[in-house]
Amino acid sequence: MPTFSLTELGNKSGEVIEAAFRGPVDITSRGKRKFVLLTADQFDRLKHGASAQRVHRADRLGAKEREHFLVGLDQIATEDSGQDD
Repeated sequence: MPTFSLTELGNKSGEVIEAAFRGPVDITSRGKRKFVLLTADQFDRLKHGASAQRVHRADRLGAKEREHFLVGLDQIATEDSGQDD
């Protein structure tokens, strides 16, 4: 993720904004991460995506939920095994 200081944000605002169009940008103050700059569309996707997430206790899943969960884990394992480290 690109990183800019607060000073750079003031001096290079065009460059910082262009970087934000490509993805989130860290903004630092005195070397410490303080803010993350992102576009309104990126923020909306993040905000709405979080509301769609659900949490379940594994020991309370029904048969259908358990099967769906296991299929998802198998897909992730298959995708990860095809990547080079």
